[in-house]
Amino acid sequence: MTRALYLLGDINLKGVGDPSLVFEHVAPKLAGASMVFANLECCLFDDAATATEQRGFYVPTRFAAVLKAAGLHAVGMANNVNIGQEAIASSLAALGRAGIATVGAGLDDAAREPLIIERHGLRYGILQRTAIYWPDTHEAGPGQVGVAVIKAHTAYRPKLEQQAARTRPGVPPEVVTWADPGSLAECAGAIASLRERADIVVASFHWGYRAEILNYQREFAHAAIDAGADLVFGHGPHMILPIELHAGRPIVYGCGNFSFQFAHDRVLHADWVGMFLRASIADGVIGSIEIAFVERNADNQTVVRAVDDLPQARDRLTAASAELGCRLETDGGILRLSLRA
Repeated sequence: MTRALYLLGDINLKGVGDPSLVFEHVAPKLAGASMVFANLECCLFDDAATATEQRGFYVPTRFAAVLKAAGLHAVGMANNVNIGQEAIASSLAALGRAGIATVGAGLDDAAREPLIIERHGLRYGILQRTAIYWPDTHEAGPGQVGVAVIKAHTAYRPKLEQQAARTRPGVPPEVVTWADPGSLAECAGAIASLRERADIVVASFHWGYRAEILNYQREFAHAAIDAGADLVFGHGPHMILPIELHAGRPIVYGCGNFSFQFAHDRVLHADWVGMFLRASIADGVIGSIEIAFVERNADNQTVVRAVDDLPQARDRLTAASAELGCRLETDGGILRLSLRA
């Protein structure tokens, strides 16, 4: 029996008045899936206007029912706009009432606990962390509701391969990042422990800066695979990023958006392309990844597009992934990655 695991990019319902039709076109495709997981980039919180914390993206708690009707089984909450202790607590409660499991946020150590959910005879294990977070009152800690984080460091050095950088003042530096050793060890250890309790393990990371894949991302991704993750699912930059194969397992560095209308300060965020990612599971193993694209239409609905309809996005993804050792083949309007010999 083949089972379908869908991984959806950033969902932010900020600024949406009536969300009932947002997922009208994609819900039938998700129906019957073994597992549907998304990164939820907003909190379900009814008291946003009077909240002391205003850095988050807040939407009404009734929107949880819309996510459930769309076919979502679980969401990750470890990201930069799920902030505010009251807002996070409200979101966790609303999603729980709707029957949607959560991972990546909570009180103290509970935020770092992975999600294990059994569906159709398989135990799905999901661990989520964010590298993008606020330095004050955002990370979960003793007595504090927050998000689970990974940490990295940044340095700047001359671009020594450029002759001019050695002598000419003002040449822009090279940005260097690396994973914090303690954070890397904690994350890898959590995934190794999860591997012992789940059949399919997904490591979900909110990370990155624009289109570049930074060194710390590769360090955490490779460590996750080496610790036992079947797939690394990245999100955060709101654009499609390449896929890498490490030890024969896929690292999706950026899935892009799945539903997004407004960004910070009510700036319209309409011109985007995201991945609609389906992992096919047979005999307890991910055998292939199938990718279509999604866009936002004029009515703020998420619509599925054949990759051939967006040739520039298709070609960028295939070329960049090929540089990372991942061959994506076009197959009837989708991109396919075969993971079995």
